[in-house]
Amino acid sequence: MNTPLTHTIPIQENQAVPLSVEQLEQCLKPFGESRMLPRAAYVDNAVLDWERKHVFGAGWICAGRVAAVAKPETQTAIKVGNRGILLVRDETGELRAFENICRHRGHELLACGSHADNAKIVCPYHAWTYDLNGCLFHARDTDDIKNAIYDELGLIPIRSVEWGGWVFVNFSGDAPAFSDYIGSLETLMKNWDCTRLVVGDSHEYELQANWKVAIENYHECYHCSMIHPALCKVSPPETGGLYAGEHGLFTGGWMTLVDYADTMSFDGKSKVKTFAKLTKEQLREVHYITLFPNFLISLHPDFVMTHRLEPLTATTTYVECQWLFTAEAVAKPDFDASYAVNFWDTTNKEDWGAVESVQRGLASEQFIPGILSSDEESVYQFVHLMASAYLQKPLLETHQF
Repeated sequence: MNTPLTHTIPIQENQAVPLSVEQLEQCLKPFGESRMLPRAAYVDNAVLDWERKHVFGAGWICAGRVAAVAKPETQTAIKVGNRGILLVRDETGELRAFENICRHRGHELLACGSHADNAKIVCPYHAWTYDLNGCLFHARDTDDIKNAIYDELGLIPIRSVEWGGWVFVNFSGDAPAFSDYIGSLETLMKNWDCTRLVVGDSHEYELQANWKVAIENYHECYHCSMIHPALCKVSPPETGGLYAGEHGLFTGGWMTLVDYADTMSFDGKSKVKTFAKLTKEQLREVHYITLFPNFLISLHPDFVMTHRLEPLTATTTYVECQWLFTAEAVAKPDFDASYAVNFWDTTNKEDWGAVESVQRGLASEQFIPGILSSDEESVYQFVHLMASAYLQKPLLETHQF
């Protein structure tokens, strides 16, 4: 049997980010003394180009749920950032990821968003055919071609891993082990049993703002009393706390529900059962987590909400928001996710208005990196991670809770 290629597309090493080192070092000062990222980090496409190579390309990136390739001999094509990915489940049940590129002339192997049930990968352009392990199986009319060496013409693999029902990919191939990347998040999230959850609803948004502005907004409720009246009724901004003593490339914390509320909804009521394994404390909390760099996980007593952010340009961002429930809840004839979806769609849009206003302010060349309040320590942690990445420091060693 032919062996698929194991090479990866290299990430350029030691390329300096086009940002002020002096200003980045200000971001790394202790909390209470630091500054926000330089203006160019939010408006300059050259910075985004650097991020795509050194942050998104060199780390683990969530590519979505794996439900589309849940069964053996299934395939689906997705897009992550500016990269097309072909996900396949081979006959043994192993998930594999490849660049969605035929090795003949570069045609997409499967149209983005499409699904196929097939034991072979067939390019729709000239019918070059590959096994589900990426090996070239057949290339028409190449028998007399001297350089038609099948072992050299397998699909380009992408390092991938399944976790919690999501698939994560690493384009550079040299990110830390995924277990080190998520660290103690595995333990923090285990009672939600995310592998068993299914998507109850999904929304897409396009923000006129840099992706980091949206994540910084997610990391604080300093603004909540100003723009989120419904949220404040069921989860007061002054409640909760931040994670401490954890390890892994994530940041976040939790807020507490008011006594009468069972979840985050306009009336505090839920229409599904709470997760069976949650502790007494977890039933009264909502957790807000960013798995670096761009995957937001919001854990509720009865559902999990995620935001997957992808930069389109330095000043525009695509956001996929999904609401996950138990399969048993979704299968019921009267299942209705609107209590959760409508609440968070309203809250999302309140946030989007704020972050787009921030972006308009950042457009001014007069902007000077600001300070943080005592309620924005989680923002500090994210900014610290970004500044460390820009300065090419080893993130797992520099990120401290």
